[in-house]
Amino acid sequence: MTATPHHQDDAVFDVAVIGGGIVGAAIARELSGCDVSVALVEARDDVGDGTSKANTAILHTGFDAKPGTLESRLVARGYHLLSAYAKATGIPVEHTGAVLVAWNEEELDALPGLKEKAEANGYEHCRIVGAHEVYRSLPDLGEGALGGLTVPDESIICTWTTNLALATDAQQRGTTILLQHAVTAVETGDALTTLHTTGGKVRARWVVNAAGLGADHIDRLFGHDRFTVTPRRGELFVFDKMARPLVDKIVLPVPSSRGKGVLISPTIYGNVMLGPTAEDLTDRTDTSTSADGYSFLLSKGERLMPRLLAEEVTASYAGLRAAIDHPDYLIEATPVQRYLLVGGIRSTGLTAGIAIAEHARTLLEEAGLALRSRGDVPEPPQMPNIGEAAIRPYQDAERIASDPAYGTIVCFCERVTEGEIRDACHAPVPARNLEGLRRRTRAMNGRCQGFFCGAAVAALNAQHHTHDGCSSQHKDNR
Repeated sequence: MTATPHHQDDAVFDVAVIGGGIVGAAIARELSGCDVSVALVEARDDVGDGTSKANTAILHTGFDAKPGTLESRLVARGYHLLSAYAKATGIPVEHTGAVLVAWNEEELDALPGLKEKAEANGYEHCRIVGAHEVYRSLPDLGEGALGGLTVPDESIICTWTTNLALATDAQQRGTTILLQHAVTAVETGDALTTLHTTGGKVRARWVVNAAGLGADHIDRLFGHDRFTVTPRRGELFVFDKMARPLVDKIVLPVPSSRGKGVLISPTIYGNVMLGPTAEDLTDRTDTSTSADGYSFLLSKGERLMPRLLAEEVTASYAGLRAAIDHPDYLIEATPVQRYLLVGGIRSTGLTAGIAIAEHARTLLEEAGLALRSRGDVPEPPQMPNIGEAAIRPYQDAERIASDPAYGTIVCFCERVTEGEIRDACHAPVPARNLEGLRRRTRAMNGRCQGFFCGAAVAALNAQHHTHDGCSSQHKDNR
């Protein structure tokens, strides 16, 4: 099955959801559990290929959100929903806990207020601890920490698998996923809205705008001028797996008005991450790394954990967050247009995504869309495990005995097997290129960054796409 099925220009969907990131996929999944037809309209050639792929991948309790905001409510709700969904689908999660570290008297004085904020958000497990306990839990931390705030339920998660699970679930519930359909114009009528896209026309009775970095552009196509997205670039370092013993929990800074600041975190793949920076840009496509960002992270790392900088950096990358000139999530329905805006969803959207989808459904119903839950919703998909904490296919003797392809390693840095590459190419929402394979399997994501295995992975990708005819179908998605 291809993720970009043929559809006729005269087909009419009940709902078109614009944006195939975590929030858009979650909304499509929620709505396709009802008696409505849903299209997930994505500009790129894969789901989760925008902001969602470069998230810091932390499953947040929401302890530090501003109390009383929509964001605080949906992050707190989303934490529990996504935790349960991860168990049901096999999304990798590690409950590492976090310590928010104070490095000066001002930050130390802020800790009681942060604890009170957490309690106002319904999270009551934070503790203020002294420097001795901070260093007992993080012995390799740099000198000078004065104290900390523990957040025992902060966790790390695979953002790639989360997005893919939600999109796969939506598709199996009946959502039509339309890739390479960038919206260029909107034509509203009395009963239907026509989205003019680079992949053809998409006609729908209702439209949900979950377009992330492009949400303000789409909103203006509907005649509104409510907000402006400023792309905020966050650069990160990923350290080799040899660094993981230094960091077994998330090290958080005291947040500022610019964001949560630079953190050190273990990753679900066995690495350690340092970042992100926070640089406002004008170019919504600029995910390049910079010399200034490199220097900034080195200086922060030297202060936070000097021993970490002695380890090898496997990769550096940058992601763009959709910062807006509004202090909260901006989720508003315009009933007369049969249109719902879901904008300003910051990095907390990973955690809040499923709760945002619930909220979106409520607003759509209040605006007049009839949504009746189906009784035949399929079970959620079982996702391949690409986390380091559980058994991987190359370690599973029983699996290898039944299918030797799982014993044939292609990517030696990340221990990715031929069977996993094959499965990703033939999945319900398949990998369409090498970057898609990277996010589905970890292939080429290790120390050599594909230098050793890239040719073999590319050959397998071409082989499987040729055999199943994916290449020709993907080119014609109208």
